[in-house]
Amino acid sequence: MKWLQRIQHLDTLTFNWCMARRRRERITALSRAVSRTADGWLYLLFFAVYGLAQPESGMALVKVAVWAFAVERAIYWVLKNTCRRNRPQEAIDDFTSFIIPSDKFSFPSGHTSAAFLFTVLVASQLPVLVPALLFWSCCVAMSRIFLGVHFPTDTLVGATLGSLVGFWALGGFVL
Repeated sequence: MKWLQRIQHLDTLTFNWCMARRRRERITALSRAVSRTADGWLYLLFFAVYGLAQPESGMALVKVAVWAFAVERAIYWVLKNTCRRNRPQEAIDDFTSFIIPSDKFSFPSGHTSAAFLFTVLVASQLPVLVPALLFWSCCVAMSRIFLGVHFPTDTLVGATLGSLVGFWALGGFVL
């Protein structure tokens, strides 16, 4: 259990370091905008358009995505409700997050997990987009920290979860 306390301590130090180095208005506005792109609507829009534009490969990707997101959301929900890690606002005295999170617990970051899952799935069909998708996914992870709703390890585990489920889904389903 001591190692968990060390991780929490390092996480809090890193979180506080990030908070001390941000320009509140600009970073908060940018972080809100980036975070909103990972609310889910972008995924639905992309898969609908891609499914119509590329009927064969697009619909195959849509089927894989439905399964992958169902698996990812299930794992995310179990982890979140088993670990029950408090968000920074609850864990750090005199700190207030810059948005109201949609749920109570912090670990793992669902926005980050979904963003990395989306990145892996789309990259399988459109590899030219890999640099942009990875940049966007990392920005989503950072935005969740800068908005004060996640610790760095929440986003790190979210990125890992989304990526692993994406690679599993692509290997486990025939496109």
